Amino acid sequence: MTDYRPIDCDQHSMLELLAMRRAPVVLAGLDAEAGPVHVEGVVVDVLTQAGAEYLVLENADGHHRVRLDRIQSLRDPDRREIWRQQSGVRD
Repeated sequence: MTDYRPIDCDQHSMLELLAMRRAPVVLAGLDAEAGPVHVEGVVVDVLTQAGAEYLVLENADGHHRVRLDRIQSLRDPDRREIWRQQSGVRD
């Protein structure tokens, strides 16, 4: 059993659009122990694995997978916010 909480459908669609565009972003979120996560990279995929959904970013260090319900915000390279986690579950 996983503690994954699905995100809102509209927010999910926006993440898929960012992946299709291979958008460069700065991600702020939390890891499994609720510690801060900051990753800069290009959004390359949204995938489902082991009962949870993940955003995959790519940068010079490789691929980084962050669970969707642990992402707090995404900013563009100029640090303008383009996505923020909303409370509630997927409709």
